[in-house]
Amino acid sequence: MSESASYVISACRENDVKFIRLWFTDIVGALKSFAITVEELEKALDEGMGFDGSSIEGFARIDESDMIALPDPATFQLVPWRPKEAGVARMFCDIYHPDGQPFEGDPRYVLRRQLKRAADLGYTFYVSPELEYFYFKDAKGTEPLDRGGYFDQIADAAHDLRRETVLTLEAMGIEVEYSHHEVAPSQHEIALRYTDALTMADSAMTYRLVVKEIAAANGVYATFMPKPVADQNGSGMHVHQSLFKGERNAFFDPEDPYHLSAIARGYMAGLLHHSRAITLVTNQWVNSYKRLLPGFEAPVYLSWARRNRSDLIRIPEYKPGRETHTRIEYRSPDSACNPYLAFAVMLAAGLDGVEHERQLPPPVEENVFEMSAADRAARGIETLPGSLIEAIEVAEKSDLLRSALGDHTFESLLKNKRIEWERYRRHITDFELAEYLPIL
Repeated sequence: MSESASYVISACRENDVKFIRLWFTDIVGALKSFAITVEELEKALDEGMGFDGSSIEGFARIDESDMIALPDPATFQLVPWRPKEAGVARMFCDIYHPDGQPFEGDPRYVLRRQLKRAADLGYTFYVSPELEYFYFKDAKGTEPLDRGGYFDQIADAAHDLRRETVLTLEAMGIEVEYSHHEVAPSQHEIALRYTDALTMADSAMTYRLVVKEIAAANGVYATFMPKPVADQNGSGMHVHQSLFKGERNAFFDPEDPYHLSAIARGYMAGLLHHSRAITLVTNQWVNSYKRLLPGFEAPVYLSWARRNRSDLIRIPEYKPGRETHTRIEYRSPDSACNPYLAFAVMLAAGLDGVEHERQLPPPVEENVFEMSAADRAARGIETLPGSLIEAIEVAEKSDLLRSALGDHTFESLLKNKRIEWERYRRHITDFELAEYLPIL
């Protein structure tokens, strides 16, 4: 038995753990789990636990449904909101076929493949996402808990919920950089401290569950829906990211006006080049495209800049002596995406730019939203897809996206999203009834 597996067994004994929840995600990022008792733990760590994958979105067909969930001991954590007596712990799992081969539709495996590609080039991929969300009185409507705005310090229930959430995350080994009220009423953000992408994807999934658990325990509802309120900002997941070679930040160049290395510029060029194709992953829901509209601080146009928050890629200001903090901020993803797949496709697009030495266009420090269509066209500034069906049609033509996700996940995601679009197309909205029924 490995040293890490032995630690898990000892930790369960020392903390009176009775149940261990085994976590994994489907292709759309829904957290799945089943529980084993501590008596089954040694077997699970050694052999994995079998389950039927045929009912998991994007997993197996009925005739090939057997799957193995192998817990990752490095992800062991106690679950703080469950009773301490006969307590509960959790571990994330990697999914395998019964013959021991990794399951190609496991989002964790998809990310691992891209991280290996980066490692083979000598890089470690670090990310820090800013996940925004809303608190509402319940799941039936959008009545806010507060009327605060950006960075407002308000003594209310939402403030206490955020505090309790941060404390719970830290109890589970997830480092929090800061938390604050966001722009819209009852909208909040907790930013997680930079770490490697696989650890961060696990942390993002844990974060979303903790936010919801703490809210539910206090009688309210938390949602990561991209755009729940029509006339307010939506919830994004701005992803700060960089590549390191050992302890050195490969994105930093002291001689460049923006302090960006050729690696960073190629990486950004790759992201811009493939951004339309990867949008199906970073913004996967019909509702995602209600957020990606001009006027609500969400990017629409494919441009980059240092200070301008209307651009798709922003370069945070460099502070002398803090070379390790040089990074880019990719602003289009929403906080309801699958973080494993989102990190994987962003890395794939960036590495493609590095490997092919793609040329980065000039920065756009002006407000892109205020430019005329002719000005944007003259400067070659394209737009992100404007709807889920447009994102699907762009994605299905992308060799990079297919390669990054693998055939199984690529085809499963397209199938899932086409079903979602068809369901949406058949739906008659309140807007249509109010707008057309009285006059047509």
